[in-house]
Amino acid sequence: MDIAPQHLLIDGELVDAADGREYDNINPATEEIAGTAPDAGPRDVERAVAAARRAFDQGRWATDVEFRRHCLTQLQDQLRKDVETIRAAHTVESGMPVGVAYAMGVDAPIEALGYWPELLRTYEWEHELPSVTEFRGVRSKRVVRKEPAGVVSAITPWNYPFQLNLAKIGHALAAGCTVVLKPAPETPWSGTLLAAAAAQTDLPPGVLNVITTSDNAVAEVLTTHPEVDQITFTGSTATGRLVMRNASETIKRVSLELGGKSAAIVLDDADLPSAVAAAAGVVCLHAGQGCVLMTRLLVPRSLLAQATEIAAAVMPQIPYGDPTDMNNLMGPLVSRRQLDRVLGYLEVGRQEARLVTGGGRAEQFERGYYVQPTVFTDVPATARIAREEIFGPVLSIIPFEDDADAVRIANDSSYGLSGAVYSGDPERALRVARGLRTGSVAINGGNFQAPDTPFGGYKQSGIGREFGVQGFEDFLETKALGIPV
Repeated sequence: MDIAPQHLLIDGELVDAADGREYDNINPATEEIAGTAPDAGPRDVERAVAAARRAFDQGRWATDVEFRRHCLTQLQDQLRKDVETIRAAHTVESGMPVGVAYAMGVDAPIEALGYWPELLRTYEWEHELPSVTEFRGVRSKRVVRKEPAGVVSAITPWNYPFQLNLAKIGHALAAGCTVVLKPAPETPWSGTLLAAAAAQTDLPPGVLNVITTSDNAVAEVLTTHPEVDQITFTGSTATGRLVMRNASETIKRVSLELGGKSAAIVLDDADLPSAVAAAAGVVCLHAGQGCVLMTRLLVPRSLLAQATEIAAAVMPQIPYGDPTDMNNLMGPLVSRRQLDRVLGYLEVGRQEARLVTGGGRAEQFERGYYVQPTVFTDVPATARIAREEIFGPVLSIIPFEDDADAVRIANDSSYGLSGAVYSGDPERALRVARGLRTGSVAINGGNFQAPDTPFGGYKQSGIGREFGVQGFEDFLETKALGIPV
């Protein structure tokens, strides 16, 4: 696409990388170079962290709540003005279909940004506890106070890049932190266009800094830098472990939203055709590149053949292809690397279970990283395709014996991000949902995702929460004051 040269945002200025380097941004639908992005080096990271430190320690950002409300509202307004450019660039670099971008990738996240200034309108930063006489006999009142955590490194992935960039900075900036945001190398424009919008607001220099780089070693500096107080990271569990190890050297606070292998449980009294069709559609959303997607479909063994037949009919009907076509639910995978990864899992699946439909690269496209919507059935709960995060449009149908067995299989995972339950009996569905060791559960198609709803996982799906008061407070420290009375 025809896009102006992109820049880093450091200390309030839109700048090139210090050494002038750029790298290519590849369109996954065409495999062609869409444009370039600044390729930041160590000097850029040092400048960004120093600016964030100075803005937190010396400026008004950490203490002036009304000013933060003003700037966040300004940012939302500017993003609304820029939305057409952002959405087009987002589709080009991520391969997300434009219809999904409207609903989940770009437009909806811009509107969700308004949650933070509204929360700041009512949030209680201090509250008193009853007076006590302890220790030295001094009667004292206690005040519990919330304060911003400090300088935050925000590191985001490529699957929902703009949404996750906004989520990271929304939490942290509202809390009074200053931020260095590093988008994924595959989707730099979702960061640089956000930087350009922020530069049009009253955000003070250094409050928000945006660094794009192709060098993971440069990015790693943000997880070890002594002037960084907190890391918020969304990505793979393997990288999350590295972030935790790096943070441990200086005992940084960490907020991690990691992988998932979520299960949709269809009980024997559910509307089977509707539940299976819903599962097929969800797993193909944005080519299956979502940590929250229900990639395991658990059905009663007595209904396995019927569920398989439904999936075999539904999955080939999923509309996919050109991501600029509003009718498509899925486009390409984001990169050649991701394509090779998914194709590798499809080969593994052929050895572990029965392939129902799909199972390879979508050969009808001459260019682009497209794979076929794929279903495996009679998948053992111990199979790799049932336990490891594939991040592609691959549905594994797993049989169970009864409700307790379904819960056991769903919970027998290192992940615990999300889940779903379908039943004709709402109370039965709720009992099963309560037994799942996950951070969220959709019951009979119910939606839990909203800016005021905490989102995150159990086990190796992460630490902390995003969104809601709980997500906001992940970026706050707690101070107790004792005052003689």
